[in-house]
Amino acid sequence: MKFAPKSLTPYVSARHYFGSELRRHREEVGMSLVQLADIVNSSKSNLARVETAELMPPPELPPALDAAFGTGKHFHGLYQLAKREAHPDQYQRFMDCEAQAEAIEVIEPHVVPGLLQTREYAYELLRCQEDLSRDEVEERVNARLSRQQLLRSDSPPFRWAIIDESVLRRVVGDRECMRKQLEVLLEQADTPNSKVQVMPFSSGPHSLMGGALNLLTLPNDSVVAYEEGIETAHLYEDRGAVKKWRRQYEVLRANALSLTASAEVIRKAMEEYKPCDTPPN
Repeated sequence: MKFAPKSLTPYVSARHYFGSELRRHREEVGMSLVQLADIVNSSKSNLARVETAELMPPPELPPALDAAFGTGKHFHGLYQLAKREAHPDQYQRFMDCEAQAEAIEVIEPHVVPGLLQTREYAYELLRCQEDLSRDEVEERVNARLSRQQLLRSDSPPFRWAIIDESVLRRVVGDRECMRKQLEVLLEQADTPNSKVQVMPFSSGPHSLMGGALNLLTLPNDSVVAYEEGIETAHLYEDRGAVKKWRRQYEVLRANALSLTASAEVIRKAMEEYKPCDTPPN
């Protein structure tokens, strides 16, 4: 059976157009992906994913393509546009990256990170969204919990979470819901594959108070950053942008409580949510 290349959608975004131009120039000179990969010092699989816009072109690829095809700064110009736009399917791309990640680092200033949430906690968070029906809430809870399957794999990713102290104090659901949630958080506070730090109130304001940030290290050692606000999010794959987010994350990690102190703060908060004994009548 003859191999049929995947159809392209060049006008969806600059990234898609970059990929379609790569294929167009390659096919015009009768060059296979294997042949081009050897010329531009890449891999066939990476070039194939760039063509279909599944992978952001690495910064060294555009000049290599311009040299290979004699196109001046054509691919250089397309890359300048592509790297500045949001991925058209950025949440799906984030999910794909998260599923592959060897390390997941997150700062969450408002709620427990999704990978550490209990079903009850996730339900109470999502049902606050008034535009969601009960069925839609259940569907999103199930989708969120399905992400946690990667934590139970034979080789789970290494996780490092920084949470604001307010996450421990804001009651989501009832006291029992919070106690069970903090139990799970405490279990993950300092294990070979999971670390949790608390950013105390005493640390004052910091640069990432406005939204959550995920840093995902992929098997090829590249890192993507996913910054998420209330209704908007942005996936960053450009090295310069990721470096900026990495620097801010490391500053927070240095200013957060130690792992031991963080576990103690979580434990004390959990004790505050224990059921109160009702005095006999």
